[in-house]
Amino acid sequence: MAHLLVIEDLSVRYGAVEALDGVTLYLDEGEIATVLGANGAGKTTLLNAISGIVPASGGRILYRGDLLGDEPAYRIVEKGISHSPEGRKVFATLTVDENLNLGAFVYRKKKREVSEAKERVFSLFPILGERRTQLSGTLSGGEQQMLAIGRALMSSPRVLLLDEPSLGLAPILVNQIFRIIGEINRQGTAILLVEQNAHKALGIAHKGYVLESGNLAMSGSAAELRSNPKIQEAYLGGSALRKKAGPL
Repeated sequence: MAHLLVIEDLSVRYGAVEALDGVTLYLDEGEIATVLGANGAGKTTLLNAISGIVPASGGRILYRGDLLGDEPAYRIVEKGISHSPEGRKVFATLTVDENLNLGAFVYRKKKREVSEAKERVFSLFPILGERRTQLSGTLSGGEQQMLAIGRALMSSPRVLLLDEPSLGLAPILVNQIFRIIGEINRQGTAILLVEQNAHKALGIAHKGYVLESGNLAMSGSAAELRSNPKIQEAYLGGSALRKKAGPL
């Protein structure tokens, strides 16, 4: 079976800096794949390259067997790949409803499709339905993160790119966000997840990739990475984790 998304020998440069150097990874239908790594490892650059925000300097990206090449970002969304960026980046002076409408630009004047997509978002994030006429800049951090994910879902993507969805959130909200990520996946959306909280990410993902200084350092199933001593030491609290009983 062909992979849904293929990143093959991908390189990205910022001037003289090699942000990604020959990275290869795959995402299949129905999967959650997580990308781990320290700050500056190239995780956000990877998502930005997939979604057409930054150009690749080498390698290729294929979606459903088709080469994305130099497609502009809006065309990549139209093809079925949406991106919820690091830092949320909601439009603060627009309402919740208006932010969601921007995410539905692929439907243009198809009111029924926009309405159905919005109802899906409100079923996942009921608080957004309650706040739909509220300016996005007045939402809490957790609500803004929900809005960022909801906006990305408005185009009904087959692939959702999530960049640090738990960043800056209280633990109870982190748990809520990860439950919803799981539900989005169960509804049929494949997810490529960049996340500093490796414990949570590997608890929900099917497989994972580890970036170090722009290079792919390790890959495997989530279970393999959870049990790897190097991963435990670097991302999962070292020996303390190995003493815990039960699943992550």
